[in-house]
Amino acid sequence: MAVQPVKITNVRVIDPSRNLDAPGAILMIDGRIIAAGPDAAATGVPDGCLVLDGRGAVAAPGLVDMQVRAGEPGAEHLETLETASKAAATGGVTSLGLMPDTDPVIDDAALVDFLMRRARDTAVVHIHPIAALTKGLDGVEMAEIGLLREAGAVAFSNGRHPVANSAIFRHALTYARDFGGLVIHHPEDADLRGNGVMHEGERATRYGLPGIPEEAELVMLDRDVRLARLTGGRYHAAQISCARSVETVRRAKAEGIKLTVGVSANHLSLNELDIGMWRTFLKLSPPLRTEDDREALIEGVKDGTIDVIVSDHDPQDVERKRHPFAEAHDGAVGLETLLPAALRLVHNEQISLPTLIDKVATTPAAILGIDAGTLAPGAPGDVVVFDPDEPWVLDRKALVSRSKNTAFEDARFSGRVKATFVNGRLVAQAGADGRPEIVLA
Repeated sequence: MAVQPVKITNVRVIDPSRNLDAPGAILMIDGRIIAAGPDAAATGVPDGCLVLDGRGAVAAPGLVDMQVRAGEPGAEHLETLETASKAAATGGVTSLGLMPDTDPVIDDAALVDFLMRRARDTAVVHIHPIAALTKGLDGVEMAEIGLLREAGAVAFSNGRHPVANSAIFRHALTYARDFGGLVIHHPEDADLRGNGVMHEGERATRYGLPGIPEEAELVMLDRDVRLARLTGGRYHAAQISCARSVETVRRAKAEGIKLTVGVSANHLSLNELDIGMWRTFLKLSPPLRTEDDREALIEGVKDGTIDVIVSDHDPQDVERKRHPFAEAHDGAVGLETLLPAALRLVHNEQISLPTLIDKVATTPAAILGIDAGTLAPGAPGDVVVFDPDEPWVLDRKALVSRSKNTAFEDARFSGRVKATFVNGRLVAQAGADGRPEIVLA
């Protein structure tokens, strides 16, 4: 099916892949970028072209979210590929990495193929499967990394289940290296975490809740860094949450160790005090930590120690969240709040807008090795147009995601998506009330 030409005019074009930040336009023909920037403003308008006046908004590469969970297969009542993709589109996310902790676990090439076919049939954004690092995510036997890579997996992870056995993790890093594969790991020592449910400190003591010490993250992160140095494998720490982890990564990078690191928008915006009176929507893994930790994470983003910002989208329904804090499941939805939550760093003058776009689009695309995160001529027409200053209040009932467990209920944001294009097709656009809505093409 032919794709209608599109020209987005009167926008501030930001493309970190080309160090571009200038007023201009974007022209897309046959689903690909023809020109983006000041030069595009002078190009003609092809016959039958859709012309969108950006009215001074920002136009940037569509966001790339490296850490997304959906219920499909096995828990479609929480989220499907269709609903996750629509939530992504309204949040300006055009490519997402799908974690393997589903039922069944994505540890077989046939399941990778199934996900890719389901995505083609039902999703409105690009979905890239991240396959299991070990069979069943049990940490005992490596999955068939070569076959999974060949089937289309962009990376390998054990999801919420860290690999405790160092020998197995070493072999996995080595084997993945030989196939050019990326290993994404959740750095947490499950034994040190124990039955902890929030950051170990004064707040947990006052609440009478078991805490999770920073050392649960630090011990595993230090081990992973050492094994990454030993093997030369491509290692990515899915999320870090504390100041000392930032220091660990900073030292490792200074030594030339090959690794990249992520942080969630939740941990950049919130701390343990936001949990208030046991708000289970803020029960996350890793847990929210202190304000000093949050500030250290922001500094890590600012100086390049932390490479990417993710949503850590993890849908949970009422049956899993409406419990006493200690019994509730971890996780929060985040595809629709990734951009506005991260924009808080820009509004607080902690990072620049081009730096933010790099962290949520250009760099994650490069780490995953996918064709995204750029507005260079010839690239796919994946574009987000957003007003970085538009104020709004989040109503969780209005979320597109099937689950509504947001960590930002009733939060005040500045910054809203106005339009999202995937392969040159308009998939989401602001409605009459300003809220982005899915456009049925």
